[in-house]
Amino acid sequence: MADDPYSVLGLSKSASDAEIRSAYKRLVKELHPDVNPDDKVSEERFKKVSAAFAILGDKEKRAKFDRGEIDASGQERVQNPFFRQGAGGARQTHFGQGGFADFSEIFGDMFGQTGASTRPRPAENRDIRYRLDVEFMEAAVGAKKRIVLPDGGTLDLNVPAGVADGQTLRLKGKGQPGRGGMPAGDALIEITVLPHQMFERKGLDIWVDLPITVYEAILGAKVEVPTIAGRVSITIPKDSSNGQVLRLKGQGIKVTKGNKVGDQHVRLIVELPKKNDPRLNDLLETWKKKFAYDPRKNS
Repeated sequence: MADDPYSVLGLSKSASDAEIRSAYKRLVKELHPDVNPDDKVSEERFKKVSAAFAILGDKEKRAKFDRGEIDASGQERVQNPFFRQGAGGARQTHFGQGGFADFSEIFGDMFGQTGASTRPRPAENRDIRYRLDVEFMEAAVGAKKRIVLPDGGTLDLNVPAGVADGQTLRLKGKGQPGRGGMPAGDALIEITVLPHQMFERKGLDIWVDLPITVYEAILGAKVEVPTIAGRVSITIPKDSSNGQVLRLKGQGIKVTKGNKVGDQHVRLIVELPKKNDPRLNDLLETWKKKFAYDPRKNS
């Protein structure tokens, strides 16, 4: 039996949609197989987290789980299709979806009658919804993915470059077949973009932290920085501060529709040497005596 999805994500049943998505992203980033190679425990937890989010990240499935209509693995619970408890504990006859809405329909089908019921049948929604996890880079530059359906069939999907987390892609006519000459429904695929170890997306812009040395920050330097299109060379200005941001124009997410493109923002992170050097200490003590300053005096 699958674990309770709320417990797997470390949440209570009152958690908001935003809290669910945040917990999922945090755990995926922590447990992803690329981060924990050959770690069977992390791999198993990663699978449980993905399964839990498949239920709680889908509003309809979450509501069904909360009502007890499906279990923690997403399977429907066996229920009596004809009776349910009504208000005040009264037992009511109930014919739900897939049951008979009208007894005249039963006898009309049995005896070949037509027009036995004047009640119009509701329009059927033949769309089918799926959820698909894609890697950050696949979402950024585009990819071809194959979805394996519960019946063993497959759907091939072109993930367009720049697709965003939570965006829904539509495959026309790939849903359930229509009835009575009606067209087939569509397959609606909601995209979940998995977190990246280095890149962070904000709109069409990409953000990345770039570690630099003390002397690169003070003296300036030319260094390479990763982008979603590959590594490029940038110039670090002299006297750069920790946290300073450099912009690489046009190096963000590119969206074909509307011909839009974002930028990449490079946040400089000054890192001290791993090993303390007495000579550097002596140099800074001498320098401090002549050029001392207080960056906090106005705070």
